[in-house]
Amino acid sequence: MASTTFPVAAEMLAELLPDDEVLIDHRRVDEPVDVIVPLMSRIDAGMMDRYRPRLIQQFGVGLEGVDLDAARERGIPVANVAAHDTGNADGVGEIAVLHLLALTRRLAEARDAVAAGKLGEPIGMPLSGARIVVLGLGAVGRAVVGRLVGFGAHLTGVGSRDTAGLSDEVRALALDAYAPVGGLLGALDGADALIVCCVLNAHTRGLVAGPQLAALRPGGYLVNVARGPVVDYDALLGALRSGQVGGAGLDVFWDEPIDPLDPLLAENVSVTPHTGGVTTGSYRLMAERVVAGIEGVRR
Repeated sequence: MASTTFPVAAEMLAELLPDDEVLIDHRRVDEPVDVIVPLMSRIDAGMMDRYRPRLIQQFGVGLEGVDLDAARERGIPVANVAAHDTGNADGVGEIAVLHLLALTRRLAEARDAVAAGKLGEPIGMPLSGARIVVLGLGAVGRAVVGRLVGFGAHLTGVGSRDTAGLSDEVRALALDAYAPVGGLLGALDGADALIVCCVLNAHTRGLVAGPQLAALRPGGYLVNVARGPVVDYDALLGALRSGQVGGAGLDVFWDEPIDPLDPLLAENVSVTPHTGGVTTGSYRLMAERVVAGIEGVRR
């Protein structure tokens, strides 16, 4: 059973499971199902009791929408698809660079200049020599770093582990510096941009707030391809309005889909509708992994 979000995922599952019934809209289902595929929907205890699934199988990595305690209490297995070998992380890494370029090269203003018949403006900021902090060095963070190295940016990685024993990893990623999460504020001091790639959990919720945004150079940029709540909404809106943050690139939001009238969208933001990992290559591989989980239930 899939939700109405991420329709291509549901279409691929229906194609790969021709003998099964793939139900797109859970609101029209009143009987038990074998498998729930959340696709960013909230799967709570009430939904588990209503549908009594034998498996909750995410189409992707994030499980923050699933009440894991409730699933554990009911003996319902919960599974996801790792990002590192499906192309998902590569897709998210690419969209992070897309947003960063849209901001630093002022794409929205450039389009306005074309419409006004102008040439040679606006002036952009080069990524070569820019100081960029990448928060989170999992599969997505590594994909971002690998792509930005080619631009000649000076990269600082911020990860969950202490600095001890990380020298080889830093060299392998071609980072200029590494800091543990506790050193995030210092790493951001005067940085040109912060790219958020970490998982959302109790420790990272609201991790990027007023002090972190204020540590960027005035007019610096924020890109979030992780989860919306890693960044404090009010702090970001205030920093955009004051000009402390010159622009934000967002592929994820606090409530999804974001309200088209959300005041954040009136600021200098580059937005995409959570499409970082939505590519033909990664979706096919993820669908095959999901089907493998479903076949396991069948067996």
